[in-house]
Amino acid sequence: MKEFIDYINSKVLVKIASLQIFAVLTRIIAGLLTSKAIAVFIGAEGMALIGNLRNFVSASQITASAGLYKGIVKYIGEFKESTSDLSRVISTAFYTGFITTVFVCFFCYIKADWINDFIFPNYNDYAYVIKIFAVALPFYILNMFSFSIMNGFSKYKILIVINIIGQVLSVSITLILIYQNKIDGALISAVISESLIFLITLVGIINRRSLVPLIKASMFRFSTLKKMGFYSLMAFFSAVLLPIVAIAIRSYIIENIGYKDAGFWEAMTRISKYYLMFISSLIGLYLLPRFSEIKSNIEFKHEVFSFYKRIFPFLSGGFLLIYFLRKYIVLAVLTPEFEPVEDLFLWQLLGDFVKVLAIVIAYQFLAKKMFWHYVLTEAFLIITLYSTSIYFIDLFKGIEGAVIAHFVSYIMYFGIILLIFGGSLFGVDSGEKD
Repeated sequence: MKEFIDYINSKVLVKIASLQIFAVLTRIIAGLLTSKAIAVFIGAEGMALIGNLRNFVSASQITASAGLYKGIVKYIGEFKESTSDLSRVISTAFYTGFITTVFVCFFCYIKADWINDFIFPNYNDYAYVIKIFAVALPFYILNMFSFSIMNGFSKYKILIVINIIGQVLSVSITLILIYQNKIDGALISAVISESLIFLITLVGIINRRSLVPLIKASMFRFSTLKKMGFYSLMAFFSAVLLPIVAIAIRSYIIENIGYKDAGFWEAMTRISKYYLMFISSLIGLYLLPRFSEIKSNIEFKHEVFSFYKRIFPFLSGGFLLIYFLRKYIVLAVLTPEFEPVEDLFLWQLLGDFVKVLAIVIAYQFLAKKMFWHYVLTEAFLIITLYSTSIYFIDLFKGIEGAVIAHFVSYIMYFGIILLIFGGSLFGVDSGEKD
């Protein structure tokens, strides 16, 4: 574990780690406060509705941004010393995002009633929320575009400040709206809170106003867009399709069991998201740069098993602690109404445990740009997650089936990952001697 801590301190913490850890911590605190407010003022049914809306908002935001965030960060960092290359990257990203955002906004506004029927089964009163989202979406995209530019230029201090202030602003508005308008306030806050952070990000844009002249339609290049397409397709699978599958599963629960049970499942996934957000961020900070440095199978094998040995005791202990404290966690984060959520922890934690083990190896896809491996395994996970959820929900006639499906899906996903990297992990490297 000391090697891990030393690596973070020496190579990562000064720059990227500080940004991500601060952002993650503020996001977790904001999420916990929001979940508590929803549980107190709205209840389980409202939790289900908000879950569907948040998944839709998340998928729409990534679609509108064309999934270019990571690509912008990478290529600005690579070309920041070359004005012409920098102009091509920024211009291509800006105009691509402009076109996709306009399309998504018009679609959401015009098809608000249809979207309402899709994400709010049996509720016909919230099309106006979708229209508000359509108006607010461009500000979110501008915010992400500005964030990616500042991130590419390594403006870590201002990004930390913006993240903290933005999260405080966002959760404050959310809590006020929930308190005053209950479910309507919660739904409205879900579609505008992240867009409001753009007001804070304007400060950062002012500091980089010299970049504005670089945004020119004449500098748009399809060749640059093609290079960034790798990140777009990866974002499509991980950040667009998974939320849509979550909506489909939650809607199935609503139609076949009820809104309350869908709310309980949403509550469990929220709690899971909070601790996984912290775990995956810390792991990613170490593994992604480390895997990028690795040149041979024997190094990869050593790093994976060495990392497993370091994190296994902490991960196991942490998950056991969460399981035994589940009653108090539910009461602290939610309310006594959500007591049935306690019965979901076992399978959710088992699935999350396997998920973390799989992610450790799967970071190699990103580090080595194994594009098709990434896409195909993600597609397999998405299909498996949906099909097993429907099967187990019907089999157990309850939401316990959804968390069992979560565990089964990640067992199968982990199995596929092990098959792909079996030669590297379990074979004898050509450089090894007997």
